[in-house]
Amino acid sequence: MEPVKLLEKIFLSAVDAVNPYKIIKKSVKLKDNNLQFIFENQIMEYNLKNIEKIYVIGIGKAAAKMAKAIEDILGERIDEGIIITKYGHTENLKFIKQFEAGHPVPDENGFNATKKILQLLKRTTEKTMVITLISGGGSSLFVSPYEDNKFKLTLSNLKILNEELLKSGASIDEINCVRKHFSNIKGGKYLQLLKPAQSINLILSDVIGDSLDTIASGITAADKTSFFDVKTIFEKYELKRKLPDIFSQILEAGLNGEIADTPKQIDKKVKNIIIGSNRLAILAAERKAKELGLMPLTPPTFITKPSLFGITGDVKDVSDFYTLLAFHILDDSIKRNEFITIGKDKSVKLTENIKKNAIVIGGGETTVEIKGNGKGGRNQEMALLFLKNFENKKLKNVYFLSASTDGNDGPTDAAGAFATYELYKKSKELGLEIDDYLNRNDSYHFFEKCNGLLKTGPTNTNVCDIQLLLIL
Repeated sequence: MEPVKLLEKIFLSAVDAVNPYKIIKKSVKLKDNNLQFIFENQIMEYNLKNIEKIYVIGIGKAAAKMAKAIEDILGERIDEGIIITKYGHTENLKFIKQFEAGHPVPDENGFNATKKILQLLKRTTEKTMVITLISGGGSSLFVSPYEDNKFKLTLSNLKILNEELLKSGASIDEINCVRKHFSNIKGGKYLQLLKPAQSINLILSDVIGDSLDTIASGITAADKTSFFDVKTIFEKYELKRKLPDIFSQILEAGLNGEIADTPKQIDKKVKNIIIGSNRLAILAAERKAKELGLMPLTPPTFITKPSLFGITGDVKDVSDFYTLLAFHILDDSIKRNEFITIGKDKSVKLTENIKKNAIVIGGGETTVEIKGNGKGGRNQEMALLFLKNFENKKLKNVYFLSASTDGNDGPTDAAGAFATYELYKKSKELGLEIDDYLNRNDSYHFFEKCNGLLKTGPTNTNVCDIQLLLIL
């Protein structure tokens, strides 16, 4: 099999392992009036005789796939349901209404659909069960600007906030911290609207470490962050001068205690269940690589600090990390079972029996500092940075793929891109200058010309990104 096809096959196996429809159908069971949720060591049972109404709420890129599974299980027992998903990520639903909205910048559709959800939740009682389906992208799709007697943010305000945060190079944790404090629903505030209903939340994690207070801006979790953290982030990225004055006014009121901070505890009736994660996708990729006769390098056989179950940071640093790692694997003089420092804060330990046909399987979520007005995403940018390495012919038999598990890398129709020696040669033949495209953040058009994009279409799942480094 061609190396590029190998990479694609392994990537798609990772995506299939976190298909939320399959996971929910396998783990949620209805027998007579007994509804069971069985996920790893968690088993929860509910007698539906005690439930008068079941509402299903969904937000995120995988919301429709998750909703389809719940419909197939509960059917007419669902009294009402509303989900909000990204454009093009819908399913055929019978009992649950679905709305498409903007991502990564919120739009009018998301704003209006959120209003419909909040109106529905006003009708909950102690005998209502609300099943909330949460996946990545929910932060942008589920949008209700902060409002009280003194301050009223608009959708336009939130668009500006999201655009500036995305351009700033802030981490996903920092972005979510800010979003929570300028919202009526994020950072655990959504749970206050559910009371007194029973709350079961099925969550597909798109964050490293699966922290509940970060996924979709933590709508069903207690929040660890505060207005003081927001102040630090504003200063770090000089956001105050880039945003409308109302943001500084709300921040100041929060710092002075005039506005309540996000909830720091949640009700015991709330049940949060992680159904899938980047880690599960990586383990599936490892299994597929073994089936294909490759030697997969993932923890614990391959160790990094931080772990490859969670690569974060700027795409340039991560690309450099994979580059140096490739050189170390190719270098027979490197001593095995000793830690090798790569870059400022990463180190690896290579096993003794590393041979050719090795494949490093990593995952996480990186960031890109936007300098130009080109088209691309963090995975395509990383692949383009890696492509520069093929100036050194020692990497001739190295193949790299970075791709998003949701099938959309940034605002593009590509999941990611490949970096190979063949693509490097082709770009030279076409007269393409890699640095020019990097300076414009225009990786999409570069790989489009070289035929190096990976296009899967929307996968209706979302567990961050996967990187595959194949050495033959």
